[in-house]
Amino acid sequence: MEKVTIATVARRAGVSRQTVSNVINTPDVVREETRERVREAITALGYRVNQAARQMRTGRSRLIAVRIEPARDGINGSVLDRFLHGLTDAAGLAGYRVMLYTADGDDAEIATYDELLSAYDLDAFVLTSTHHGDPRTSWLAARDVPFVTFGRPWGAPDTHSWVDIDNAAGTAAATEHLLAAGHRRIGFLGWPAGSGVGDARREGWHRVLGPWGPSAATVDGVEPGAAAASSLLRSDDPPTALVCASDSLALGALQAARETGRDCAVVGFDDTAVAGAIGLTSVSQPLAEAAARCMGLLGELLDGRAPSFPTTVLLPPSLVVRQTA
Repeated sequence: MEKVTIATVARRAGVSRQTVSNVINTPDVVREETRERVREAITALGYRVNQAARQMRTGRSRLIAVRIEPARDGINGSVLDRFLHGLTDAAGLAGYRVMLYTADGDDAEIATYDELLSAYDLDAFVLTSTHHGDPRTSWLAARDVPFVTFGRPWGAPDTHSWVDIDNAAGTAAATEHLLAAGHRRIGFLGWPAGSGVGDARREGWHRVLGPWGPSAATVDGVEPGAAAASSLLRSDDPPTALVCASDSLALGALQAARETGRDCAVVGFDDTAVAGAIGLTSVSQPLAEAAARCMGLLGELLDGRAPSFPTTVLLPPSLVVRQTA
């Protein structure tokens, strides 16, 4: 059986060997259509990067680490699961393996960094769930450990490279969709102030609607969402539509609408499998692309090709319309 090489993949995909190498090592520099064609060829041919030879040549382990988020309500927890799936795919194509770990809180995660770096020859970390006052990035930077984050450094200077979703653009699109459907009293159901992601999602709604429109804030989850939405829908001037910061809150809002007998259109955020199953309009994050861009930025850092200043990538979400609002 003929040995599968980069040249074999290049012939199959109809591209140059350099393009195949770019897809493996720096996928963000290749057009998406070409990238997918090369990846299909890699999968079809069963091409594998020779990790042992690469490690001897580069002196690197080709191993990166990322945290598994704690289980929540089984709905929005799937969002980062999809990101991890995309990151694992992108890492594999670039010749890396992904190590998963758990940690409950920033201090525990930093302690885990110390343990992992002592026990394993890790090349880098990918951090998720960034937030105001996040101490994890400064800990890694102080020790010259390469990393990128899926999430911007909220309220802090851009001292490291990151990839994020334009959350405000997502809720703005949802609000504009509801306005186009004829709604004028559009409420927002979100999280308590202080969450970078939550505040950005509220900002998108506010940007389109201005100072008008009722809002409520609660912790994430179906039951808390139902309780908060119920208070809005039982008011003297209830909203006819709600933009929600998550699909969990949106499910709660739908439950409250049924219980109160109010006719209320609902739009969620994250486009989870549950949203698809029940026909809920929701904002979809380009998680596979975000993961590939994170991997591309890591590749630049590890190969010494990163620019002298941090690279920031803000990706636009899309609105998946499934119901008549």
